[in-house]
Amino acid sequence: MDQTRLLVETIVKGLQNKKGKKIVTVDLNRISGAICQYMVICEGNTTTQVSALSDSVWDTVHSDTHEKPLSIDGMRNAQWIGMDYGTVLVHIFLPEQRVFYNLETLWGDSSISKIPDIE
Repeated sequence: MDQTRLLVETIVKGLQNKKGKKIVTVDLNRISGAICQYMVICEGNTTTQVSALSDSVWDTVHSDTHEKPLSIDGMRNAQWIGMDYGTVLVHIFLPEQRVFYNLETLWGDSSISKIPDIE
């Protein structure tokens, strides 16, 4: 398994650890000019959960792969937190923000995989 795909799986694991909802992975490898290889998108019910999801991704990825994000944005309001791992971008939204920005449809030619929620 390549390093980027392992990173995606580790990010998903971190999101599932804090019960992230409606997780999807967006494979952008075949999209010319894409800003990354993958996006991982999910949502949390509250700003507290959105922050906890971000913390869990950071901790899980660092623990399992020893990687750190290049940057994190949105921690102050925690309505939409973006984490940049270079080849993978992570977007953690409140449900209303996710509907508004609707990132999944921006990349209609990509391959989108839905990850089942863990109850």
